[in-house]
Amino acid sequence: MTRHSIAAVLLAGFTSFTTLASAQGTLKIGEVNSYKVQPAFLEPYKKGMELAVEEINAAGGVNGRKIQLITRDDNGTPGDAVRAAEELVSREQVDVLAGGFLSNIGLALADFAKQKKFFYLASEPLTDKIVWGNGNKYTFRLRPSTYMQSAMLVPEAAKLKKKRWAVVYPNYEYGQSSVATFKQLLKAAQPDVEFVAEQAPPLGKLDAGSVVQALADAKPDAIFNVLFGADLAKFVREGNTRGLFQGREVVSMLTGEPEYLDPLKDETPNGWIVTGYPWYGIQTPEHKAFFLAYHRKYSDYPRLGSVVGYTTIKSIAAGVAKAKSSETEKLIAAFRGLVVDTPFGKATYRAEDHQSTMGAYVGKTKNDKGKGTMVDYVYLDGAKYQPSNDEVKKLRPAN
Repeated sequence: MTRHSIAAVLLAGFTSFTTLASAQGTLKIGEVNSYKVQPAFLEPYKKGMELAVEEINAAGGVNGRKIQLITRDDNGTPGDAVRAAEELVSREQVDVLAGGFLSNIGLALADFAKQKKFFYLASEPLTDKIVWGNGNKYTFRLRPSTYMQSAMLVPEAAKLKKKRWAVVYPNYEYGQSSVATFKQLLKAAQPDVEFVAEQAPPLGKLDAGSVVQALADAKPDAIFNVLFGADLAKFVREGNTRGLFQGREVVSMLTGEPEYLDPLKDETPNGWIVTGYPWYGIQTPEHKAFFLAYHRKYSDYPRLGSVVGYTTIKSIAAGVAKAKSSETEKLIAAFRGLVVDTPFGKATYRAEDHQSTMGAYVGKTKNDKGKGTMVDYVYLDGAKYQPSNDEVKKLRPAN
């Protein structure tokens, strides 16, 4: 046997060994989020991720690789988020990045992914810029966007036939994006609509009294609200006290999510049109299986964050399985058109803009003996609430 032949055999053996070692190694998912700043959503979200990791590892992992989830807190600031992502990639040597809650942080992580040429699944941030204006080949997004959720609410808003509208939103990317889309779509559906008042307090710093009074002074027929979390609770309390909602319709993004609806308790307003998650009434086989697994593990009911966290991990696992690799370029190719099983049914990551088609529930709030619930709800498929491929081409930079 020649020296050249021996070298070739050794090289082939080494290549087979390293390929096998990679397949049998750990799939590291690095996740960055605002755990301290937004615990209402992100504590259930983390539980959802951990449930998915447990299920996948119990079934043998992904391509023979067990998942290891490594999380970092971004303290609610883009700078800390980027530093955490850098540490996960360089020191922890994670295979993929995921996470993000606030839209400005999601945009910072998406830019990091672009600069580092590293795969990033934006699980929660809702701004349209993530997949359109600032979209890049390395970033995909799971949750229904501000455009999608506004598009789901606008038909219900138009049915109200109210002319004078006021808007209230947190003054950062998510709120600005939501209101801009709502205005655009409602004007298209109802050309005579007027927006007579606009209140945009800083996130987490709502002066409820002055905001509610300013809205009342404008005498709108209806209100579009995008506040969430502690700001929402303050707004509802003050609005109830001052009678802002009496005789006025309210359309409200996210309010039907148990993270934000549950704390309102006996202050829950009746009849708001909302997007949300009525976990107690969803009877599909996919959701039943998810609910039972979650309840068995945590002795608690899931929140929307639980669904998002769970589906984030399931999406990454499905992408890696399809790609047969966690290499960035192969994973990007696999995610384009990837179909994923979620607690809400199947969802597809669109090749055109990397946006998932996971939908949302739209219904009305009801104060049921001092507990906030959703009634008259329907699930809306996200695939039906996105712009056409031709429109997306105009909105998204080529990459």
